[in-house]
Amino acid sequence: MLSLCVQVFAVLVVCTAVTANRDISYMFRAWNMVDQPLQEQLAVVYKEMDSLKHEQVVMKQKQEALSKALTHCSQKPIDTDVEMNLTSLQTGSSHLLYTLTQDGDEGSGEDESDKSPDPCYHYTMLDHAWRATNYTTKNVVCDRHVQWKGWYRLFYRGKPIQMPERCVRKERCGTHVPLWLVGGHPRRRDGVVTRKLCGNWKNNCCLFKSPPIQVKACRGNYYVYKFVKPVACHLAYCADINTLVCGKCRKSESCISRDQITWMCRKNKRVKANVHFFVTYPASISGKVNRIMYRKVYVNQGGAFSTRTGIFRAPVSGVYQFFYSSQTGGSGATDLWLVVNNYWVAVSHSNVQGSSSFGNLSTYMTTLRKGATVYVTHNRGRSWANNASNTIVFGGSLLMVRKI
Repeated sequence: MLSLCVQVFAVLVVCTAVTANRDISYMFRAWNMVDQPLQEQLAVVYKEMDSLKHEQVVMKQKQEALSKALTHCSQKPIDTDVEMNLTSLQTGSSHLLYTLTQDGDEGSGEDESDKSPDPCYHYTMLDHAWRATNYTTKNVVCDRHVQWKGWYRLFYRGKPIQMPERCVRKERCGTHVPLWLVGGHPRRRDGVVTRKLCGNWKNNCCLFKSPPIQVKACRGNYYVYKFVKPVACHLAYCADINTLVCGKCRKSESCISRDQITWMCRKNKRVKANVHFFVTYPASISGKVNRIMYRKVYVNQGGAFSTRTGIFRAPVSGVYQFFYSSQTGGSGATDLWLVVNNYWVAVSHSNVQGSSSFGNLSTYMTTLRKGATVYVTHNRGRSWANNASNTIVFGGSLLMVRKI
């Protein structure tokens, strides 16, 4: 018992020394980066922050285990389970809970009443070096013995990694039958998807068909998985060592591969879209008209306005500005409404006394998702126009492409 307590104290000292040396190492790197461009300095800082967050969680788990072990030392001999736990923590093979908020700080960041928090910020870190596709061993493991619960994010020695999307050779990933993801990883806009799993055995890449899992793509080029018990032993979830490069991609980059072997960071292409339209209605309108069918088209750059339906449909997500006008004729009030996604959002109101006419132009700026619809309805009154005038008009432009 005394010998084991001495070992526990030694582990605590080593952990403290490693942290101190790491701080000194970072100070030297930061000093050497003083003369470098600001962008490179920020990249080093962000990378160091991610590393520190991971180490903080690991150290917290180790401290809890060490505290329990020291308590046992003062009361009774340490049992086998405590020894196994200490060894597991030292080798980095334990299951670690890691929750993040939208800003990347620790904590749930969710209302306690929310029963469905975003798994991108509520997951368990799964850092097992033996899960790598290049790992072979005679001591095989089986994920059927694990009590899977919730969502998981894969790591390899503290660095983010993801599941393979192609067949993995048998006797890899620390098991007999390594499991790989069928159908590839989703995109962020896909949300949570269900993917099949296959295991390679006897020269058949999908001899073992394990129960499907859920996968979600997260901001920052990483994925979370909702693992379940495999169909049999010895099967285990695999981590593609080739995807370690994806953890180095910036927010403006995506991690891509054509053969699912060689991965690389590629800068996201900026969508350049020219969207402008200007249409008129060359006749008079009286009373209620659910949707004005503008027939005379002067500009329709991008083809987003349809003369058949009178509807403008946003071709890309972004910030748009619209204008619409009428020439009120006769006495009384005239109302035109701009309708976005079947909601009346803005009115062009005019009220004329006598037989004179009055022109009224209104504008409206908003952010639209791709596929949003916009049209104009004539709710009441009289609007005057003929084939030679441009008094009843509708138009708009895309000001800025924006991801929503």
